[in-house]
Amino acid sequence: MKLMRIGAAGTERPVVRVDDDTYTDVADLEELFFAAPREFREAVEARIAAGQVHRFAGERVGAPIRRPHQILCIGLNYRDHAAETGQAVPDEPILFTKAPNTLVGPYDHVRQPRGSTKLDWEVELGIVIGRRASYLDDRDAARDAIAGYVVCNDVSERAFQIERGGQWSKGKSAETFNPAGPWLVTPDEIPDVSALGMWLDVNGVRRQTGNTATMVFDPYEIVRYLSQFLVLEPGDLINTGTPPGVGMGFDPPVWLRPGDVIELGIDGLGSQRQHVVPAR
Repeated sequence: MKLMRIGAAGTERPVVRVDDDTYTDVADLEELFFAAPREFREAVEARIAAGQVHRFAGERVGAPIRRPHQILCIGLNYRDHAAETGQAVPDEPILFTKAPNTLVGPYDHVRQPRGSTKLDWEVELGIVIGRRASYLDDRDAARDAIAGYVVCNDVSERAFQIERGGQWSKGKSAETFNPAGPWLVTPDEIPDVSALGMWLDVNGVRRQTGNTATMVFDPYEIVRYLSQFLVLEPGDLINTGTPPGVGMGFDPPVWLRPGDVIELGIDGLGSQRQHVVPAR
């Protein structure tokens, strides 16, 4: 199942994508997606069987979840990405956060912050939490706590992140720094979350090519691990790290500028496209 939110920013409505052309409206069922997922699925399947579908008509696509309680991020979680940054593979997941209001739709503009000189890209697998979770016992419990997966672009300002006091969140939390979607894909549609190809292009040039197989910590271990330190809430988003090919990894580095176009995707999860524009 692919859950989407469509409409103008701030007034999006939830829908389930049926195919490339059609969807069924689930605005009245939205609370069931997290509270009673089986009941939600049965209701959606009944609507589709009854022909209660509509054609997409060029509506804006927003992030597939409402503003989450928190956006958690795992750093240096791909062995090959750690190597390109010259840093050691971590023994435990490295945790930092992004401001929840960084979340935007997959085709919305990315705004370069004022004073930014080192704007970077990162294609990432995002995990959406499905139920309240704390002190999960094992990987199976973590698997059961996951509502689905999304494509995310963990946009970063490296000068803010590295050169302004060493605060990762400072370089990760500007407006528009977390495009997500186009849809949330439920786990039953993903045969192996640890075998997903990933890619990112800038102005038509391939910059990142990777696979979730090279993760240091896979999604189940990440969710289990984080639950030992904090309470995960339904709708929380976890960005799980990026493969090699980020701008700061090139020699010389390559930075985003207004006018650039970023395109990215993950197997089975769809693709995104953003234009870089100046801050308002």
